[in-house]
Amino acid sequence: MQATSKQLPKSMARGEGAQQPRTPQPRRFDPKAMLHNAEMQAALGSGLLMLIAWAVSGWSEVFSVLLYVVSYTVGGWIKAKEGVETLVKERDLDVNLLMIAAALGAASIGYWNEGAMLIFIFALSGALESYTMERSKKDISSLLALKPATAVRIEKGVMSEVAIDLLAVGDLLLVRPGELIPADGTVYRGESAVNQASITGESLPVEKSTGSDVFAGTINGEGPLYIEVTKSAENTLFSKIIKMVEEAETEVPESQRFIKRLESIYARVVVAATIALIALPPFVLDWSWSATFYKAMVFLVVASPCALVSSIMPAMLSAISKSARKGILFKGGVHLENMAKTSVVAFDKTGTLTAGLPQVTDFIAGDEYDRNELLRVSASIEKLSRHPLAEAIVRKAEEEHLVLHVIEESTSVTGWGIEGLIAGRLWRIGKSNLLDERNELQDEQWRSLRKQLESEGKTVSLILDGERIAGMIALQDTVRPQAVAAVRKLQQLGIKVAMLTGDRAATAEVIAGQTGVDLVFAGLLPEDKVTHIKALREQYGNVIMVGDGVNDAPALATATVGMGMGMNGSGAALEIADVVLMNDNIEEIASTIKLARRTQRIVKQNMIFAVTVIASLMLSNFLQGIALPFGVVGHEGSTILVILNGLRLLR
Repeated sequence: MQATSKQLPKSMARGEGAQQPRTPQPRRFDPKAMLHNAEMQAALGSGLLMLIAWAVSGWSEVFSVLLYVVSYTVGGWIKAKEGVETLVKERDLDVNLLMIAAALGAASIGYWNEGAMLIFIFALSGALESYTMERSKKDISSLLALKPATAVRIEKGVMSEVAIDLLAVGDLLLVRPGELIPADGTVYRGESAVNQASITGESLPVEKSTGSDVFAGTINGEGPLYIEVTKSAENTLFSKIIKMVEEAETEVPESQRFIKRLESIYARVVVAATIALIALPPFVLDWSWSATFYKAMVFLVVASPCALVSSIMPAMLSAISKSARKGILFKGGVHLENMAKTSVVAFDKTGTLTAGLPQVTDFIAGDEYDRNELLRVSASIEKLSRHPLAEAIVRKAEEEHLVLHVIEESTSVTGWGIEGLIAGRLWRIGKSNLLDERNELQDEQWRSLRKQLESEGKTVSLILDGERIAGMIALQDTVRPQAVAAVRKLQQLGIKVAMLTGDRAATAEVIAGQTGVDLVFAGLLPEDKVTHIKALREQYGNVIMVGDGVNDAPALATATVGMGMGMNGSGAALEIADVVLMNDNIEEIASTIKLARRTQRIVKQNMIFAVTVIASLMLSNFLQGIALPFGVVGHEGSTILVILNGLRLLR
């Protein structure tokens, strides 16, 4: 960024004339959160009314019945409404109507307290499940409340407050201490620590200064920042996360879809069986009408699949919620379910296993040249280029505190490199393939040195003084500090680790050796990555693909689970990815797979427990008969237990 692109008035640089600091926008009223509170209050109110009605039953039976009616209404209204809507709109039965019917059936034969207890426990289990869902959505999308409505824009030395949607790339903004950063951008001026927890999950603020990237929805610390907008409102990382949240709220795992289909069929079977139990035994088994109806009501209570229905989603949502707090965003429970079955994790190399930032590893000067002076010359010429390798050479000179020369003239040589004049002397820097075109005897040592450096996976460039070789530069992408640990943790889980890269085989083998991956595929085009992902799926089963670039998007879409890098990943990679690592911490992949596997174990525990309880209660009812209160407590108690078992994942 050029320092002269925008001039700040001195008064603004000192903070004069600025408006008083604004506090972050308060959270908007959330009807869903209010519904959750109302549901819990209704359940507890129903239970309290039930206890009062039971207490006064000896004093006034009429008053007791009136209190029971109110208890039924308070606790059962929400579930009854849901059940009727399902019946009318979808022409289908669900567990809500079964429970309401069972409670009314119990009341019809004088068991008011048992019916009220059924309503209370059923409403309480529903409130707990709603709590799980709201907790998950809160952890995933709490950042939605951090979206500021306005920003302070500086135009021609004048500050004005404008709507976020009116910001354009290149606008200059002022963000005061404690305020929300309104747009993705680059710090133009100022220093501060920024809290990025809402985006990356990082627990500690990150220091920002001139040239640092900042993200919308993060919170500025103690220093004022002047920010140049780099992305429009709809293209910010914040906006992409909002879209992911919306997808996550609608995506349902296959196991839950199966349970919903089963619930519809099962509810019809239970209703038909209950009607048969009421109608047939008096004629076939010579039972009394009262005994028959009582046993049918017990059957209706214990046969309802409440616990089975609640076995999956509370656990799934709890796991998604826990991951979100660590900066790992799932776009839906189906991806968590698929991740639990992972056999192979395939990494893109550049920007994923490696930092994606080449560094100078070797700078070799010829016998007649001073190393520091040659590095000054090289950096001075490369300063005019935006190529990643050129920037690496400039960084090397800056690290060694070398003062650069003034360039008289510079020309880019297409397909080879760059050349420039310094004090009337022509210097050239470019690809080492020039050695293959020369047959001079003194070049043999340079060819030998190049061969050695390339065998180490390094990219080699030549420095020429006119036509004479003055030196050689070797550069290499560096392995991420956490890459080795990430690979090792995955292998400890019995998962194979593959690396897919478009880089040369020699470079790929070096990185593979440093990280310890099991499988290496090099020299790949985007379509080749897709082919290898398909082959890995056929050979091993479920495959996770981890990538950050546009060229990784097809492979991310082909994998069982596509995992994108949130901080530095391309827009295409984030759009297609099923899971996003918001803090780019690949070391968390193994722990996320462990969490997915634990979630699946808890879901299986819940389902086995629920089916066992339902079967045991049904058999007991027919073989020896059980009291309605016992059936209510056993059935609804099991529902609460499976929900609480799923909530363990929030810890």
